[in-house]
Amino acid sequence: MEKQATSNETEPLTSKKDVSDCNKGEDCKENRLLVRNPKSALRLVEDGNKVHPSQGDKGEAAQISNGYSAVQSSAPCNGMGEVEDTQGTAPAATTTTTTTTSTTCGAEGQQQLMELEDRETWSKKIDFLLSVIGYAVDLGNVWRFPYICYQNGGGAFLIPYTIMAIFGGIPLFYMELALGQYHRNGCISIWRKICPIFKGIGFAICIIDLYVASYYNTIMAWAFYYLISSFTAELPWTSCTNPWNTGNCTNYFSKDNVSWSVHSVSPAEEFYTRQVLQVHRSEGLDDLGGISWQLTLCLLLIFTIVYFSIWKGVKTSGKVVWVTATFPYIILFVLLVRGATLPGAWRGVLYYLKPDWQKLLATEVWVDAAAQIFFSLGPGFGVLLAYASYNKFHNNCYQDALVTSTVNCVTSFVSGFVIFTVLGYMAEMRNEDVSEVAKDTGPSLLFITYAEAIANMPASTFFAIIFFLMLLTLGLDSTFAGLEGVITGVLDEFPHVWGKRRELFVLGLIVVCFLGSLATLTFGGAYVVKLFEEYATGPAVLTVVFLEAIAVSWFYGITQFCNDVKEMLGSAPGWYWRVCWVAISPLFLLFVTCSFLSNPPELRLFEYDYPYWTTVVGYSIGTSSVIFIPIYMVYRLIITPGTLKERILKSITPETATEIPFGDIRLNAV
Repeated sequence: MEKQATSNETEPLTSKKDVSDCNKGEDCKENRLLVRNPKSALRLVEDGNKVHPSQGDKGEAAQISNGYSAVQSSAPCNGMGEVEDTQGTAPAATTTTTTTTSTTCGAEGQQQLMELEDRETWSKKIDFLLSVIGYAVDLGNVWRFPYICYQNGGGAFLIPYTIMAIFGGIPLFYMELALGQYHRNGCISIWRKICPIFKGIGFAICIIDLYVASYYNTIMAWAFYYLISSFTAELPWTSCTNPWNTGNCTNYFSKDNVSWSVHSVSPAEEFYTRQVLQVHRSEGLDDLGGISWQLTLCLLLIFTIVYFSIWKGVKTSGKVVWVTATFPYIILFVLLVRGATLPGAWRGVLYYLKPDWQKLLATEVWVDAAAQIFFSLGPGFGVLLAYASYNKFHNNCYQDALVTSTVNCVTSFVSGFVIFTVLGYMAEMRNEDVSEVAKDTGPSLLFITYAEAIANMPASTFFAIIFFLMLLTLGLDSTFAGLEGVITGVLDEFPHVWGKRRELFVLGLIVVCFLGSLATLTFGGAYVVKLFEEYATGPAVLTVVFLEAIAVSWFYGITQFCNDVKEMLGSAPGWYWRVCWVAISPLFLLFVTCSFLSNPPELRLFEYDYPYWTTVVGYSIGTSSVIFIPIYMVYRLIITPGTLKERILKSITPETATEIPFGDIRLNAV
């Protein structure tokens, strides 16, 4: 398309310039409405009284690349953001070209302009990639994937895992990156530009992120406690001569002829349960006991690091991830080499990858594969929307989605070798089967089994320090991301309140998360962590992403969404992505959610069986976030004037235009 470089094109649309200054053949602005010359070959939809065209009009208008309308703030508004019989006057030469006025009134117009002028972007592309990789690769990659893999058929599990990644996880991952980059908004305000009635999804995401921050960082506090305890000549979980040890403590790695019995407890397990967690001082969830001051100090230091890493925005956190996102890979490589040289390592690898093809016939294996890939990539937490919203408009988010999701899956697979080479070594030393050594699940696999193996390696202090430092960096990345999802969502929704007070808002958020974590810092805090992990966030996130996929594909429209992607990348997504977004991915989410709800896990931790009422509490906590979605839908329909049909139509029609760059001018997408 020919485009003459004129002074008009470099001026903001809100600048004052007399219409007479526009020359024939140039882009002119009359009454703050941009009028394109017909030579530009842009066909604009005629509908001067609508904020946005209908879905049918959208599909028609979107056939032309880079269709747009300008922000018109001078037209009178009827309170709903619509223009009241106001239409820009075009020159005679443009009688065959009509315009769409996408009206933004009052504070909303100022908010859009603020988003365009003040929104920061990543300093470098690599900052964004490292941040997304750091978010997706977390503690779960190190312990959960290896355990799920060997539990569900070893090498055979890679088949359902890969299928679920291709048809479920990666398409949803790509969808969120594209949405965030195109609309340049956080998880709350972005729904004004997609489908306003689903705005409750954004509030639900923020609540879920707060719940995650309340227990996830406690696991990091445990790792930090281990890190501090590692700076000794002899690691404290090596011997049975410490004040916290019991008569059942058995150090079978000692030179004495010690036999391992049914009642034997390793020194590593007693250090974890009796010194770090102190669970013996709690009776369960109905009697959590006091707060551990040691863990409280560890968590306070972690939140301090988090605050000064994210308080200034992505330009600050984008630099921090150069360390926190790359360091774990160096440590994983070192630990992989060390583990491969240990006696019995081959036993662990064989147990990890030996295929059990019969397992593929079990529904549970496919459910586990779907859940693992979903929670590993992490759509639904608002993080991908937030991070992508700071990208440049024409950034290749398609390539980013493929690269980062592939790195995540490969990291999970490699972590399995890191863990199971050591488990094979443990089985060799105990003269047991690998399945007996690997029966611990969750964080216990890291803090008991792996810690015990490290303690009995040569140069144990060195390997303990780098291992727990790796766990800290893995956790910090995910914490940065989760909180940034909340921060971006709230700041974009309330820019007039928090737009210039980011540091203060982040401080308040950190304080809220710290106070919310107090229950997990008690002597029975480990029970709370497991309850939140299994019930409070899992089903809620699955529900959120399911509704998000439905809202984008069926209400906003898959055609419109694909044309948005074309605006950014120059080519629309192919049929594979369309089919996944419209049908396969929502069915994938529905399958996982229904399977989870129909067969909730029976929780057990440290010989403590969770009573039935804890399941009700867990689901209640999860529901407390999802409930915002129907509440907002009802609220939206109540405040919208008109008949029920008119209310529904207005509530599912985007109310705010999306600004897209056109040279040096920011324009609203039709």
